[in-house]
Amino acid sequence: MVKKLIAGNWKMNGSLAANEALLGELLQGLGQPGCDVAVAVPAVYVGQVQALLQGSAIALAAQDVSAHDAGAYTGEVSAAMLRDFGVRYALVGHSERRQYHGETDALVATKAQKALAAGITPIVCVGETLAEREAGQTEAVVKRQLAAVIHAVGACVTEIVVAYEPVWAIGTGKTASPEQAQSVHAVLRAQLAAASTQAAKVPVLYGGSMNAGNAEQLLAQPDIDGGLIGGASLKAQDFLKIIAAAA
Repeated sequence: MVKKLIAGNWKMNGSLAANEALLGELLQGLGQPGCDVAVAVPAVYVGQVQALLQGSAIALAAQDVSAHDAGAYTGEVSAAMLRDFGVRYALVGHSERRQYHGETDALVATKAQKALAAGITPIVCVGETLAEREAGQTEAVVKRQLAAVIHAVGACVTEIVVAYEPVWAIGTGKTASPEQAQSVHAVLRAQLAAASTQAAKVPVLYGGSMNAGNAEQLLAQPDIDGGLIGGASLKAQDFLKIIAAAA
């Protein structure tokens, strides 16, 4: 059975003072967690957070990574640069990147490749919009998104993490029911199994408004191996409750 992973995504939130306070409270209450824990922070704070997390049980994650290695790509941050700061995970293909920055399946797959090549584990985000769900396209959409990454990374598929984030449930307060989430996770698990005999090693996280109140029910599902946590990761006590539910 794969070890559960709880990854907080701070999105575009934080300040030097707020980050120090949040992580101080988290580290004080964490103890020895029964699951893997990570926080994905804005790029400008990677250095600060690396120092604050030094020697702790919380891994450092980035919210994005460039599809390029180096060069004239203003504003981009490469996988090698992130690795310089001890980044362990990088989100790729978050729905906000797909929606607001026009990221395609092919671009997301390239980003996953670049992360892996630098020794960083990509957290590959997949998920359908409300319109796609209502049109009965959920399975087709998530399989298409994941297939691009599987095709690009080949045998390294066992080194990725997958996060299912129904777009209609992100930041809306709506959550897929545990049964709805499990049914999609089962589809993703079967797709991974078809690509590799070692697919059981790949954690499949749920990322649609998981919070302290619903984490236990969601994490009890057989194919939900953790959570990608948005708003609740900015509240230390809520994040600690979710981590405890994953133990």
